[in-house]
Amino acid sequence: MQQDDDRARAAKQFFETLPHLRALGGRLVGFGDSRAEIEMDWRAELVGDPRSGVIHGGVVSALMDTSGGAAVMAHPDRPNGTATISLRIDYMRAATPGSKLRARAECFHMTRSVAFVRAVALDDDDERPVATATGSFTVER
Repeated sequence: MQQDDDRARAAKQFFETLPHLRALGGRLVGFGDSRAEIEMDWRAELVGDPRSGVIHGGVVSALMDTSGGAAVMAHPDRPNGTATISLRIDYMRAATPGSKLRARAECFHMTRSVAFVRAVALDDDDERPVATATGSFTVER
């Protein structure tokens, strides 16, 4: 559907302008049907523990938060904007050093003014999450 393709293209252009996402090297690789996926490559300057090479937890958090906002924007109700109200993250394990990191999010419920999101962060091991998150986001109409 052309309208959905145009919306995904516009979302990708918007997310490419976000300074924090650019600083992380994040890329919007999936967008639509209340879902979004952002990925980034491992980079030494984002490491939280130089001895192990593990990416800092704040990077994982930022990636999941941004994918959650993108999932809200991908909702069929087409909100004009969103901002994070709350985000709860459970870290399951360290991301594998040198591995690409991905955050997938789904907006599973939306009221007139609040959207609810679930997200997961993964690395090259798709079977075991690095972290999971639940959050609420504003809905700007």
